Amino acid sequence: MVELTGPMLSTLLVPGLSPGLILILGALLLPFLPGKLRVIWMVLLPLLGLAQALGLNPGLSGQIEVMGLELTTIRLDGLSRIFGIIFLIAAFLGGIYSFHRGGWVEHTAGMIYAGSAIGAVYAGDLVTLFLYWEGTAIASVFLIWASALDHGNGQRKPDAIATGMRYLVIQVGSGVLLLAGTMVHFGETGSIAFGSFDLYTTAGFLIFAAFAIKAAFPFLHNWLQDAYPTATVTGTVMLSAFTTKLAIYALARGFAGTEILVPIGAAMTAFPIFFAVIENDLRRVLAYSLNNQLGFMVVGIGIGTDLAVSGAAAHAFCHIIYKALLFMSVGAVLFRTGTAKGSELGGLYRTMPLTMVFCCIGAASISAFPLFSGFVSKSLIISAALKEGYFVTWMMLLFASAGVFHHSGIKIPFFAFFAHDSGMRPKEAPMNMLIAMGIASFICIGVGVFPGLLYDLLPYDVKYHAYTVEHVVTQMQLLMFSALAFTVLMKTGLYPPELRSTHLDTDWIYRKPLAWLLGGFRDWIVGWRGLAGDKGAVAWSDLAKELYRQHGPTGTLARTQPSGSMAFWMAVLLLAFLVFSFL
Repeated sequence: MVELTGPMLSTLLVPGLSPGLILILGALLLPFLPGKLRVIWMVLLPLLGLAQALGLNPGLSGQIEVMGLELTTIRLDGLSRIFGIIFLIAAFLGGIYSFHRGGWVEHTAGMIYAGSAIGAVYAGDLVTLFLYWEGTAIASVFLIWASALDHGNGQRKPDAIATGMRYLVIQVGSGVLLLAGTMVHFGETGSIAFGSFDLYTTAGFLIFAAFAIKAAFPFLHNWLQDAYPTATVTGTVMLSAFTTKLAIYALARGFAGTEILVPIGAAMTAFPIFFAVIENDLRRVLAYSLNNQLGFMVVGIGIGTDLAVSGAAAHAFCHIIYKALLFMSVGAVLFRTGTAKGSELGGLYRTMPLTMVFCCIGAASISAFPLFSGFVSKSLIISAALKEGYFVTWMMLLFASAGVFHHSGIKIPFFAFFAHDSGMRPKEAPMNMLIAMGIASFICIGVGVFPGLLYDLLPYDVKYHAYTVEHVVTQMQLLMFSALAFTVLMKTGLYPPELRSTHLDTDWIYRKPLAWLLGGFRDWIVGWRGLAGDKGAVAWSDLAKELYRQHGPTGTLARTQPSGSMAFWMAVLLLAFLVFSFL
């Protein structure tokens, strides 16, 4: 039985239906549709979901009772509204960008993945959240595995199966922790409501750990740099939008104001910068940059004020668009050239000018240039940190802002489209890719020029003006000095060269020492079995003979016993049980 409460607009497609379910159920039809109709349907699904989402008013809730538990499939407030809308926009852009792709597996997985993330945003209880949470993990791994079958333009990655397995283990592990936390929370409180949690309880810690894995906290982050660059060109765009931002939403919902998040987020903004500078694969650079931007959002959630949490939500909104735009532009380069290595690219502005322009717009947005989206969202968090007295954190955020301009704002477009002439003369990106990048660029500029459009969607009513003289001048000084530093390093030859190399991060722990320990343990087991093989076989044979002697057809325990004897022993056992119970 489904019960709806609160106001409902006539534009609702199906009352009580989560917008995420529209994408999931619609995706199940994709394998049965012919090529062109399939991709058209894939683009229409997010639009149908958006129509459903916009038809919901704050205060609307949908409950369904399952096995005595009241599940809240729709919980609409300011926080779920902004994340739901941006997730649907991201799914729409991802559908357009992958229009040229012919395989139904990737299309279906992408829409189920997006639908699961959207459903989780609207979930009002932990059980519903868990179901969608695991849905994102299972569906998204196919976007990684699909690259093992991608034979076009040299993009096939034979190691994608192993990468996908590592990714799946980590993501499903996050779901197991969430389920464990849900069970403990229900046992302690009798409630499964998805609200605010106390980190310093068992349930709160387990749920926090589940969110931390998906948010790619320090030492839990390397699945991101491992998996995202391995996915297909179109799959990486979808991956960049949902998993980590779903975790940001969950943290904002469950742990806003948890102060330990402030230093965690500050660390997240800083350490990826150093890896991104020396990384050669431009998609891995963007993966580290993604980690850096998540840190800003985590800091905002940790501060916990209305301004800070609204800043985290605003920055998640903008980040989904401009990060997707950057992955789209680098993906278009990979699609046309077969490589995303900075050491192998350069000079592509000659034949891919539109892709270059769109990449520069994404770079300006992530660098927080005035009149671009990152400027009006990142400033909310930085201002909140200074206002609440987090001076050291504020300084780290400024350093991280300069760093992200260095490795994403300059390095990505410079090494892909300028730098040295690689001699490549590929064609411009396909039209559907250009359309998707054009729409994303329009949003980046539109939000930057008219920030009120974004601020009206924020979960809290905050009065903030991004375009003050102080803020504009400070940000421009930061960007110009960062550009000057990059120029000096390049001219003096001190900038780390783009080399064909593999840089290990925290994955070194399980790729080297842990692998060595497991290998040693395996060898010890094999050796022990070899030494004990003969004796073990004899012992097993003796045990089997003894069991047969006792329980075989002529064994002692198989003989027929008189009824009186059985009654006597039953009485003895009953007496022993009564005495034991009394004691």
